[in-house]
Amino acid sequence: MNISAFDIIVIILYLIGIVVIGIWAGGGFKKQTSEKYFLAGHSLGWGVVGASLFASNISTIHIVGFAESGFISGLSDGIFEWMAIPCLVFLGIFIAPFYFRKRVATIPEYFENRFDGASRTFMVIFAIITALLMHIGISLYAGATIMKEFFGLDQVWGVLIISILTAIYTIQGGLRAVAVTETIQSVMLLGGCILITIFGLQMLPEAGVTDLSSFKAQIKEGSLSMFRSDVEVERIGGIPWYAVLLGYPVLGIWYWFTDQTIVQRALGSRSENDARIGPMFTSILKLAPVFFMLLPGLLGYILFKEQIEAAGTSQTYSILVDELLPVGLIGLVIASLLAALMSSVAAALNSSSTLVSIDIVQRLRPDTKDERLVWIGRVTVFIVMAIAIMFSLVAGAKGGSIITIVNSIGSSIAPSISAVFILGYFWRRGTMEAAKWTFLIGLILGVLMFWLDFADENGVKMITDEWGIIFMMQAWWAFVICCVVFVAISLATPEPTKRQKSFTFRPSEYFTKIQHLLDYRIIGAAVMGLLIFLWTIIEIIG
Repeated sequence: MNISAFDIIVIILYLIGIVVIGIWAGGGFKKQTSEKYFLAGHSLGWGVVGASLFASNISTIHIVGFAESGFISGLSDGIFEWMAIPCLVFLGIFIAPFYFRKRVATIPEYFENRFDGASRTFMVIFAIITALLMHIGISLYAGATIMKEFFGLDQVWGVLIISILTAIYTIQGGLRAVAVTETIQSVMLLGGCILITIFGLQMLPEAGVTDLSSFKAQIKEGSLSMFRSDVEVERIGGIPWYAVLLGYPVLGIWYWFTDQTIVQRALGSRSENDARIGPMFTSILKLAPVFFMLLPGLLGYILFKEQIEAAGTSQTYSILVDELLPVGLIGLVIASLLAALMSSVAAALNSSSTLVSIDIVQRLRPDTKDERLVWIGRVTVFIVMAIAIMFSLVAGAKGGSIITIVNSIGSSIAPSISAVFILGYFWRRGTMEAAKWTFLIGLILGVLMFWLDFADENGVKMITDEWGIIFMMQAWWAFVICCVVFVAISLATPEPTKRQKSFTFRPSEYFTKIQHLLDYRIIGAAVMGLLIFLWTIIEIIG
């Protein structure tokens, strides 16, 4: 692309500004305690919690990947975004306040309290691997692709520039710097996506689209629907409805309830109410990607179909930016892409440093000084970033779209963690022996699933293509196996101790009398009602 000098100035000013704001929000160059560095001193309000949760989750992966999947298969992948909403409401009502009351600093710490030290070790390892592979590695891969398409930069330089800028304020400011910058970046990334959608809609009359009927006439039949049968998936792409309904909760429990990178924002809340309302605010924001990230891909199908097919569907987003936006706004939208990338990477770096300092160093050496823990956290950011950079340069080998890569990795990781967490949280009889064996068997299953479903030289995946089991169903069946293992071993081993049982769900703590109209349960019910209403309208139209 021939980007104007003005757009480049806009991008540079944004990058400088976000680094300066990050350092300022984190307290400048003052010394920090471990509580302030890793948990923002429990100072985050629900608005910051909700916006930073959204920015941590919605990265360049989503913006670029959804534009491509929107072009290929319509709104189908929107089901991932809207299925997250019940998980976020559940997080706000039950999980986040539980963590807050128990003063949990990290998710692995909860697993040790509920089960034992071995479970904590397993979760630390998996959390760091997840941060490396998904939150940082794949994000940098997507970001480098964008930098190459827009600026012609080699992937290595694209990765290094973003990595260095993000690391500066993450290392210095800790969680508060990350959360504040993510709040700004969530506005940026949503703003950029809204701009593309508006300009795309305004251009539709030139393509002969003046109403809904003419719009539907120029796209593949059924493209507006998210619930699709096997026949519709075969015809226009997407994922069968039953696979999402069964498989997504497995990924959702792991991602929204136990992923340190995500949950850490709630852990840094200033009050239990902020911990509750923050995720619900995120759930409202999660309605937006369907309309402002997937819909632009459909607009591209109508407006620039031949051009995108000639260039490759992976360039759908860059072509939309180039063709739709005027000088100046191009810079803002590219800055929003970088915002999405930096927020996801910063969140994962901060959570990794927290895990290493608290769950490894402090656990092995309880007498480690506070300043030393912060220093170790900062060094960890350097190390994790270096490893992630190397992984990002080979991330495309898994095959498929970026969204598919992310979800297929998740389907290998999630089943055992989701089974142990959800059964351990709601079932007081779950034992530490059951947790250890379930983690072990889940690890073996995950490695086998990932290895056997790695595309061969012909692009064929054994489990998906030859056995006919897509990644969502792989996650479901692995979850079922892990649940059976957990229950069977729990019943065959001694009951948990009283302290271990204290880290389980207690209905009396949640089913209290509603005091006012802004009660978290009413907000949660309203969000779910809005979701059902919008989804019904979409399916009727589609």
